[in-house]
Amino acid sequence: MNTDFSQYDIFFELTPDLVCIAGFDGYFKKINPAVKEVLGYSYEELYSNPIHHFIYQEDKENTAKERSELLKSTPLVNFENRYVTKSGEIVWLSWTSQPVTKDQIIFAIARNITQKKELEADRNSLLTNLTEINKDLRHIGHMTSHDLRSPVNNLLSIYELIDYSKITDKETLELMEIFKMSCEDLRDKLNVYSKELREKQSLYIPFKEIDLQKLVKKVSKSIYSLLKNSKATVVTDFDELPKITSNSTYLESIFLNLTTNSIKYKKAGADPVITISCKRVEGKIHLTFSDNGLGFDLEKVKDKLFGFQQTFHRNEDSRGIGLYLVYNHVQSLGGTIEVESKVGEGTTFRIILNSQELQ
Repeated sequence: MNTDFSQYDIFFELTPDLVCIAGFDGYFKKINPAVKEVLGYSYEELYSNPIHHFIYQEDKENTAKERSELLKSTPLVNFENRYVTKSGEIVWLSWTSQPVTKDQIIFAIARNITQKKELEADRNSLLTNLTEINKDLRHIGHMTSHDLRSPVNNLLSIYELIDYSKITDKETLELMEIFKMSCEDLRDKLNVYSKELREKQSLYIPFKEIDLQKLVKKVSKSIYSLLKNSKATVVTDFDELPKITSNSTYLESIFLNLTTNSIKYKKAGADPVITISCKRVEGKIHLTFSDNGLGFDLEKVKDKLFGFQQTFHRNEDSRGIGLYLVYNHVQSLGGTIEVESKVGEGTTFRIILNSQELQ
């Protein structure tokens, strides 16, 4: 059948996509240059071979089914299939087609979505890997919290067996009480983490009202010996904003890590002084932690400051995890963190949280 396609020429000129007119017999009748460029065949090859010749083998059956529906005057919208180029590469095309029964032809436009498909495949692969990693991490978390509780409970049991009537030294009794308190605190933390691992099935972070002074007392109690041995002083100023609404687990970890960090990097010859305050500034919550420790050169550390396992002082107890945890907790709470520091003059961490997320 001879058909004059001159009236359709403008259709080919208006789009950079792959445009073609195909016959009901399964052959290309007219194609624009984009078809030739994408598939890599000559015009002669494209016109002399049936269209299914260029389709990827695994997609031929499904394409044939869609084509049979198309021939029944059912338009085809966003149908995706794969074609094989002359060089052997596979390209993904998304077709929108409209049959014209009286002329026994089909108008079709296709977009090359190969890059999109490759990105989707990479994303799916990444999600699969992350899912497996998360599963492994949860398993390790469960195992750690479960296995550590037994020796902690055993230590507490041993503590209960001690006959204190035979201990007369006041300092020894005080140390034993600190030992018990530390073990109980460790047990409580393990129970909390174990519960969160069991219940946390979504990204939802529970918030509640937190008394900041009580939180500082709780953290100080858990590191009583560290504070005492280092002769550290914790000064608080919560007069303006004594309570905020936040996640207690994250906030306690932030307070703990920033406090122990200040003690860990104390300046030689100077007792650590840690100042913690909370105020409302321009509608936002500002939690500030300042110390008189070693400090560091911000120009040198730059983006490494909150990196995983990044350390900036020669301290055998440094693991580079504390600030990494602090940064991620703050991010999870929807906040930001600012740092001011000078070598030998101490460091200030300012945690900024949006008021609307805390009310």
